[in-house]
Amino acid sequence: MSRIHKLVAGALLAAMTVPAAAQDITVGVSWSNFQEERWKTDEGAIKKALEAAGAEYVSADAQSSSAKQLSDVEALIAQGVDALIILAQDSQAIGPAIQAAANEGIPVVGYDRLIEDPRAFYLTFDNVEVGRMQAREVLKLAPEGNYVMIKGSPTDPNADFLRGGQQEILQSAIDAGKIKIVGEAYTDGWLPANAQRNMEQILTAQNNEVDAVVASNDGTAGGAVAALTAQGMEGIPVSGQDGDHAALNRVARGTQTVSVWKDARELGKVAGEIAVAMAKGGSMDAVEGAGKWTSPSGTELTARFLAPIPITKDNLDVVVDAGWITKDALCQGVSDGPSPCN
Repeated sequence: MSRIHKLVAGALLAAMTVPAAAQDITVGVSWSNFQEERWKTDEGAIKKALEAAGAEYVSADAQSSSAKQLSDVEALIAQGVDALIILAQDSQAIGPAIQAAANEGIPVVGYDRLIEDPRAFYLTFDNVEVGRMQAREVLKLAPEGNYVMIKGSPTDPNADFLRGGQQEILQSAIDAGKIKIVGEAYTDGWLPANAQRNMEQILTAQNNEVDAVVASNDGTAGGAVAALTAQGMEGIPVSGQDGDHAALNRVARGTQTVSVWKDARELGKVAGEIAVAMAKGGSMDAVEGAGKWTSPSGTELTARFLAPIPITKDNLDVVVDAGWITKDALCQGVSDGPSPCN
């Protein structure tokens, strides 16, 4: 081999063995939908993290269709992405997308919803603890009475994680006969309109004899509150989560008890950083804060869980001080309410 050929071959070998620079990295994000207010916040945080790393962002919106999400992921792979962040519409149906990514050697971050495949890094908040926080705050205000459980989507494992945490807190009061669960329903697609319809049907069946509602997120809480308001029952304890602005305003106004705040800005930031690190060849185990976690069905995953914060009328200043919501937006329509709306 000539000296020139040796130099060329050496250069090619070096090019093949040097990890990709962040500037050469494209991260594809497959969103299940943009119906929830919070996903726009998550997206902004992911974009910001990727921009800081010099990486490119591309995305697709599955519009609540698991079939479209599969074709979205295929399209992102075809675009040549180096890593994927997937908010799964259906945790079971997403399987072929993970296989397609694995076939191309593309790392995957399962974002906020469980993807039960050890090839996907699981990043979320502690959703069992979110459920505990929701039930704990409602139980403080309604230690006795008839409870309604408005659950999340049946295709989202988070719905059952939340429900499990809620049950942990309520079980002793149920066993003591202090509270009774008189209605329970999943909310297809987490849609507020479906939650409202479920709540209306339960109220009708119970002749409005309902004392508390454990709703699993702020969208379903909004649907439940709308149904309660139509019956002149606004103000009974209702839980939620996500820190949606409308929900925090309801907390200030007294029509929602708690919104468990999961700072989507932090989740999005961490997801972007993990995606870039794995695109560069980093292992899941090397992710800061990562550990092994076994799913309810026994699948061992590499995961990281962030900590949620329950926001009630007693600590609304936390979300204002953090810049999550402005005082004006929080306190709209509130006079002489809790701090900072007083």
